[in-house]
Amino acid sequence: MSDHLQIKDHHREARVFARRAGVAGILILGCLSLIFVRYYRLQITEHEDYVTRSDRNRVQVQPVAPTRGLIYDRSGRLLADNRPSYTLSIVREQTTDLDTTLETLKQLVALDEQDLSAFAERQKQRRRPFEAIPLRYRLTEAEIARLAVNEYRLDGVEVSAELVRFYPYGELFAHSIGYVGRINERELAAFDEDAYARYSGTHTIGKLGIEKSYEDQLLGQVGSQQVEINARGRVLRTLDTQPPEAGQNLTLTLDAHLQQVAHEALAGRRGAVVAIDVNSGGILTLVSTPSFDPNLFVTGISYADYDALSQSRDLPLFNRSLQGQYPPGSTLKPMLGLAGLHYRIVDANSRVRDPGWYQLENDERFYRDWKKGGHGAWVNLHTAIEQSCDVYFYDLSFRMGIDRMHEFGSHFGLGNKTGIDVPNERSGIWPSRAWKRAMRGLPWFPGDSLNMGIGQGAVLTTPLQLAVMTATMANKGIRYRPHLVQAANQVVIEPEVVDTQKISAGDWQLVEQAMEAVVHNPRGTAQSINRKLNYKIAGKTGTAQVVGIAQGEEYDSEALEERLRDHALFVAFAPADNPRTAVAVIVENGEKSSEAAKIARTLFDAQFTQEGQTSSSQVTPAWLGSGGQP
Repeated sequence: MSDHLQIKDHHREARVFARRAGVAGILILGCLSLIFVRYYRLQITEHEDYVTRSDRNRVQVQPVAPTRGLIYDRSGRLLADNRPSYTLSIVREQTTDLDTTLETLKQLVALDEQDLSAFAERQKQRRRPFEAIPLRYRLTEAEIARLAVNEYRLDGVEVSAELVRFYPYGELFAHSIGYVGRINERELAAFDEDAYARYSGTHTIGKLGIEKSYEDQLLGQVGSQQVEINARGRVLRTLDTQPPEAGQNLTLTLDAHLQQVAHEALAGRRGAVVAIDVNSGGILTLVSTPSFDPNLFVTGISYADYDALSQSRDLPLFNRSLQGQYPPGSTLKPMLGLAGLHYRIVDANSRVRDPGWYQLENDERFYRDWKKGGHGAWVNLHTAIEQSCDVYFYDLSFRMGIDRMHEFGSHFGLGNKTGIDVPNERSGIWPSRAWKRAMRGLPWFPGDSLNMGIGQGAVLTTPLQLAVMTATMANKGIRYRPHLVQAANQVVIEPEVVDTQKISAGDWQLVEQAMEAVVHNPRGTAQSINRKLNYKIAGKTGTAQVVGIAQGEEYDSEALEERLRDHALFVAFAPADNPRTAVAVIVENGEKSSEAAKIARTLFDAQFTQEGQTSSSQVTPAWLGSGGQP
């Protein structure tokens, strides 16, 4: 081999290696520089930002729901309470496989299709990240134990203790206090940002009655807490807490004892009882029967229960005391008699001949009195109210005319909502010329006035309106706005006068004496309730037709279906010499007004017995079963 042949060039290899090492060193130095720059940004420049991001993975801010305000009756009896309950919820962001989690939960707790359907709907609602979505309320101890044992299999599943609304009196106050229920999609869509923040952590809202109209006061203010969680989303500890502000406690004007007495006196019949404090407008009883258990709605009523309530022919969800519109019948006669005196159309000595019918000039129709044969040759206002003479009021309403009747009745709250502090009140109908022209396209006829004069025709009133009218009569023209809430957090809400009608003392006295005679005179239409009565009641009976009776025909109870029979009504105030409470009672299809009068007597007895003003202690006196005049 030639000496000139060189197998390996060491110098060249050294140069190549040096170049490669230099490039590698530069690359390594560059990477180290990048790492250093990145590290500098992480630790120095953007330190606070990344600490915050890290804490968001480790620390969560959770809303703390406020305790809903309690509701008491006027004597301090608890009507709406908050009771602890355990709720099963799922945090969607912490659940990797929701379907599998739900299948596992089905094996551990009782979940029906309604629970799953409601859960699916709640997932669609607007909510904050990591906000728990309720799946099942009111877990049993056994279910809680099974969930605790299987916690390792249930990522994102929470069992939390919370306060749930409870109504200890059940159906007794369903139509007055109302109830809370789950927030639905429509309500959530109506929230602004402030409302949305305020309801975070809260799943229910007032749906009816006091719970709805005083929602802002009862709800309170939401609080918050910072909690540390682990990788599985479990809370390790609480870092900071801003406590919520509890809702205001409400004291109502309602009396639980009187409410129960009125409810039991109706004895399951369809009807309503409203009692009102004459001197303030405070509602003492607001009863509508049949009723329902509001506790069914708090955490979501079952389809079967709701169908049973909504499909019932007796309409238990319907609040007859505020929404039921009935012809008032003869209960209007004292007010209309007072109008006749006020406008000087009649006086104490004015008399009308009553042969049992009344007839207008040039009109073939006979307007019949309820009493066949009439009430005698001559009837004055006192007798007309005492014995409920229709003919007298046919004549009075014809002479008074619709314009004055409408004006006067409006001062007593007829034809307009009373303004009570709960929703869904109806206004009734107190007709006028303008009303008939607008609603029926017809002029007002004299016969319309006659029908209106005995509380029939187009006239419709709610039991609450009749109670307000009667309280205004007892209060000699001062009409208060009826209300159910007496105080919020022990701050008293002052009564509000909405109308004052100035009428001479002699006119008031004449009508009041006639109303006393209804109960205390032997020929009074409510004389059957005066037995062993040691205080005075001023009242007026009434019956209202459900179906019309043709000219010349007589009312035949036996020939009519029970629901087509006349309604029985009674209005009264007591004690008559120093009025404190006014009552309106309606018994649907009760026929005999004495049936309604007995309920009022029972209520008055219970109130005055409770206050030590009478010697009787019976809630259901022996005379309750006695008969009375129709």
